[in-house]
Amino acid sequence: MAILSGGLGALGAVVGLAVGLRTYTPTAWFAALEVGAPAAWLGLMLGLTIVGVRRLAARRHRAH
Repeated sequence: MAILSGGLGALGAVVGLAVGLRTYTPTAWFAALEVGAPAAWLGLMLGLTIVGVRRLAARRHRAH
């Protein structure tokens, strides 16, 4: 979960930085944050969903 969140956050920050440097250099750091934070949030939500589905599947498998 943390790996997915951190990975997507880092990827989003790099993409945001690249876009920011190309668009307007003085505010490139904000573009990295602006794209990286939602990407990290998405990674966290995906990680929580994956963990929840795997736990539910394991619980159902043990019940049968």
